[in-house]
Amino acid sequence: MDTKWTIDGMHSEIGFKVRHMMISNVSGNFGQFTAEAATNGDDFSTANFNFNAAIDSINTGVADRDGHLKSADFFDAAAHPELSFQSTSVKKINDNELEISGDMSIKGVVKPVTLKADFAGIAVDPYGQTKAGMSITGKIKRSEFGLTWSAVTEAGNIVVGDDIHLNCEVQLIKQ
Repeated sequence: MDTKWTIDGMHSEIGFKVRHMMISNVSGNFGQFTAEAATNGDDFSTANFNFNAAIDSINTGVADRDGHLKSADFFDAAAHPELSFQSTSVKKINDNELEISGDMSIKGVVKPVTLKADFAGIAVDPYGQTKAGMSITGKIKRSEFGLTWSAVTEAGNIVVGDDIHLNCEVQLIKQ
């Protein structure tokens, strides 16, 4: 691995969606995160990815909800201030698709996760920096990571779904 890449936080978004009341989705994101990749040259099928997000930076647009997510009912930010992902393998599906497998750690629980990356390519920006871009998606079950808070409405609707859909727009800067 001779090429190092770091995330361009100004041009990246780490987002998620979850069902609310089983009738709509609530979206959120993490505002503070770091990521690195190591590759052989510019070949991302050889990549080793490492990602961390600060739980305190979670933002769904509603301060009360964000506070609840940071509490012990969900992420327990005081005891577990970060979530992380460390890749274990990358499989090239075709020129534009990668399958990234790795270990995700949330709230002290580590589970294997497979993500899909739509690789958009490599370009040089107006400042001479070489950048790589990709859209990364995946799905996890929050219950598998100890995020088990739940409530049911009088009508029997579950308030928060178990499936968390991950959607990340990532630009990496070649170092």
